Amino acid sequence: MGDFLGKMGMKSKPVIAIAGATGVVGNEMLAVLEQLNIPCSELRLLASKDSVGELYKFHSDEIRVEQLDGAAFEGADVALFATSNDLAREFVPLAVEAGAVVIDNSSAFRLQPEIPLVVPEVNFEAIKSSDRIIANPNCSTIQLVPVLQAIHQAAGLRRVVVTTFQSVSGAGKAALDELWDQTLAIFNQREIKIEAFPHQIAFNCIPQIDVLMDDGYTREEFKIIQESRKILGLANLKITATAVRVPVFHGHAGSVNVETEKPLSPKEVSEILSKRSELAVFSEAADYPMQLSVAGTDAIQVGRIRRDDSAPNALNLWIVADNIRKGAALNAVQILQRLLPQH
Repeated sequence: MGDFLGKMGMKSKPVIAIAGATGVVGNEMLAVLEQLNIPCSELRLLASKDSVGELYKFHSDEIRVEQLDGAAFEGADVALFATSNDLAREFVPLAVEAGAVVIDNSSAFRLQPEIPLVVPEVNFEAIKSSDRIIANPNCSTIQLVPVLQAIHQAAGLRRVVVTTFQSVSGAGKAALDELWDQTLAIFNQREIKIEAFPHQIAFNCIPQIDVLMDDGYTREEFKIIQESRKILGLANLKITATAVRVPVFHGHAGSVNVETEKPLSPKEVSEILSKRSELAVFSEAADYPMQLSVAGTDAIQVGRIRRDDSAPNALNLWIVADNIRKGAALNAVQILQRLLPQH
């Protein structure tokens, strides 16, 4: 690790910039940096001109938001990006040109072959000392791949079927506000306004996240499929996905069906998963994780582990995690944490 870090040039107390610092994920990145006590000599909070001048607390300091522009990255060692794809495509190259290592939460660079796509507990070794851009995966992918890797290492994956139940926080603050406003409107018999989603989200499930593609899959489903293959190093993995937006404020859930090359009992799966520090396993059938209780937690929670008798060597699992925390901010900061010399 020493030679790797030396070549990457990471300082023990780097200058860190957060691009998109005032958004839901950017706010959580700030919180995680403080909670994990990540050392830094300077922290810059970058956002649109509408947010310039806002103050955010970090440890005992108050940090004023600066405008996101190319000059803001001068002297930065690390840039954590929590912006849209368009802004990432515009500003990530500028941050790299200024000398920063970028950890990007958008999907702009994830599937480019030369860009490492990293969940640190799964494939941190994918990062090379010459890499200047590291992609943070999709929130649903992050909570899926550690489970799939553990099962694959034990018995070999033959096929995976994923159905996600994704909270509105994954679509940002406007989406959170819309679920709240629509719920109030229904209870008060007022007109329902639909802006953040293509349909009413209150008391409804929408089987479309992101745009529909020509083959009938959504862009979100495509991300889960292709990102899982890339992170696991299984280019030909048979995996399919259906992504559903549900009227939940925080936390993503996934119903996952796996077929393995070798048989595994539910007890064996529970024991295998329990050995991984990032996973919290609910072994009892009547005890299972839920989105309501997962908010603010770090672990990927797994329950409802049971046989699928409709196919050989098949199992069902239920996976839940805080999509803003572990599914975005924590994963990005954990990558940074492992890049620092003292780690």
